[in-house]
Amino acid sequence: MIKILAGGKKTSGAYQELTNEYEKRLKKPFDLKWEVMDEDKLTAELKKWPFSGRDFVILCDERGKMLGSPEFAQVLENSFNYSKNVTIIIGGAYGFDDEIRSKADLVWSFSKLVFPHMLFRVMVTEQIYRAQEILSGSKYHHE
Repeated sequence: MIKILAGGKKTSGAYQELTNEYEKRLKKPFDLKWEVMDEDKLTAELKKWPFSGRDFVILCDERGKMLGSPEFAQVLENSFNYSKNVTIIIGGAYGFDDEIRSKADLVWSFSKLVFPHMLFRVMVTEQIYRAQEILSGSKYHHE
């Protein structure tokens, strides 16, 4: 299972429909558990969170490393192979400070662009689905 912590408001409308569309296609271990909370609460939780070795923590931040879809699929596969829990964290409007970024196993950037939270949640869910399909050898992803 992949846990996604997201700062901001709960998704609704068309964004939620798109997120649901990709999420319903996911199979173990790619299934998702969402936890959406106020941005300030998320930041406070992350500052005290121990970031244990049992979790492979991915922070989504435009200052992170850009990965192609096959590389992201490999990151997830490696984490699952080492029996690590995968936690993906989507920050609030102001991203993460250096202290929090330094605790993560991977700081992942989709782009140097900044995206609205609701759209980004759809994009993350689609990339998880794409990773699942890459690793299963389906034709969903093509180079």
